[in-house]
This record gives sequence, structure tokens and C-alpha cells, in this order.
Amino acid sequence: MTLYGAKLSEIAPGRVVIDLPPNARLIQQQGRIHGGVVGALADSAGGFASLTLMPTGSDVVTVEYKINFMRGATGHLRATGEVIRPGKTITVTRMTCESGTPGALETCAVVQATFMRIAPIP
Repeated sequence: MTLYGAKLSEIAPGRVVIDLPPNARLIQQQGRIHGGVVGALADSAGGFASLTLMPTGSDVVTVEYKINFMRGATGHLRATGEVIRPGKTITVTRMTCESGTPGALETCAVVQATFMRIAPIP
């Protein structure tokens, strides 16, 4: 996320928001934010949202995610991750990605993902 210039904007139990200001390096050939970037931002938001409900020292890996692109992403990108069902090992999350100008963001993708709690790598 540092490479992209993304920042955590909100952290609450079961919820994380990540914002990505416009970045010309992340645009694909049609002038929109690359779908891989949208997916990566959503994946991070869901993973961090999962971690907010886990014991200190936990880590997660993505088991799977499904993304539905609803429109091309342009300008500012925001991913909001929310836990749907927490678990001891498996957590299910929902993420919404919005893009546009701050104050006028529109949904560009919705994502559902599953994360697995793992022991941290030393």
C-alpha cells in the first residue's frame, strides 16, 4: 500500500477504510485505475478489518475473494472493509470500493472475501 500511496483513514472494530489519492502511475490504457489496484486495495481493507477482531499478534492470509466491477474507477479511490462473520480461524468480509472526487464518490466495485488467521511469521 505504501507503493500505491494509500493511507488508512478509519479503523474501528470490524471496519477499516483505506484511501488512495489520484496516482497517474496506477492508470491503465483507458485512463482508469487498474482493476488489480482496486482489488489490492479491497483485499487490504478486508484483511485489516478482519485483524481488528482478532487477538493481538494475529496475522491473516486471503483464502479467496470475488470482485464485481460496476464502473471504471477514476480519481480518488476508497475501499471500505467490513466483517460479515468473524471466526476463530476463518473470517468473511464485504468490501465496497468507491471512486471519483472526495465528497462525490460512486461505487465502482463490490467484493466478498474470506481470510484465514495464521500465526505470524517470525
